[in-house]
Amino acid sequence: MTVRLGVKSDPIENRYSFDWLFGVMKDFRVDRLQMGSSFATFTADEDWFRRLRGAAEKKGIRIASVFTSHREMGGWGSGDPSLEATARWGWERLIRVAALVGADSAGSSAGILMRDQPERRARGRECFFANMKDLMRFARQEGLRTITIEPMSSVWEYPSTPEQLLEMTSVFDAAHAAAPDTTVPLYLCGDISHGVADENKRVVHDNWELFELEIPWIWEFHFKNTDSLFNSTFGFGPAERAHGIVDLKRFKALLSRNAARFPADDVTGYLELPGPKLGREYTDGLLRSQLDVSLAALREEFP
Repeated sequence: MTVRLGVKSDPIENRYSFDWLFGVMKDFRVDRLQMGSSFATFTADEDWFRRLRGAAEKKGIRIASVFTSHREMGGWGSGDPSLEATARWGWERLIRVAALVGADSAGSSAGILMRDQPERRARGRECFFANMKDLMRFARQEGLRTITIEPMSSVWEYPSTPEQLLEMTSVFDAAHAAAPDTTVPLYLCGDISHGVADENKRVVHDNWELFELEIPWIWEFHFKNTDSLFNSTFGFGPAERAHGIVDLKRFKALLSRNAARFPADDVTGYLELPGPKLGREYTDGLLRSQLDVSLAALREEFP
């Protein structure tokens, strides 16, 4: 299995252009971009996405994935038909954008169940299942290879626990097996910084356990560092590596010994950074150095 290094576009926000990010990527021989979502994702005309694809390809970069940035697809668990329809529209739009930029996949988290409305859990899960089965067909029609879901770090954000992960993957594996010629498979966008801790700050499932469990369905993943409770996320600069729990050598070894379990022979890990505070003279300029130190650390382990 080949592990490629990519970058997710989230931290440029509205402070730097895609051309600027392409330049940073080229400096580190990174040729895969995961395009995060923004207002433009849901509003710009189709020609803008075609031009963005052309600009990336001129720099030798492929937009291989489109993945949401802000938990936009949260309507499945709302119990409100209007918000459920909005989530469906958002997913269809995301898939269409992925097709326009030439990506293989489109993805998001599954959505959040409101903590004051636990009684809506069952309806939300069934709404999610039914709509994603339809979207597996729509993605096939649009020419994608898969759609992806990101497992999260809270039992209120399905799926997060081993039981939820195995339930979800069994449902969608069966749906694809029943119609392999008219659907794409539903896979995962893993994240090595995600684990589950309870309300008493007790780690119930750590990030290593969950990532390894997910591997048979991991189409792509996020490189990201975190603390011992999965509370804050950050990169791989020297100070961050000193207190973060994601050891890159350990992660590389995990990927290597599980290479045969991945669903593809070519898997991309995207550096996903939150970036510095947006819109300050003394912070925006720090983004380049944050990307540089993390990409340099990743290149040491994944040359």
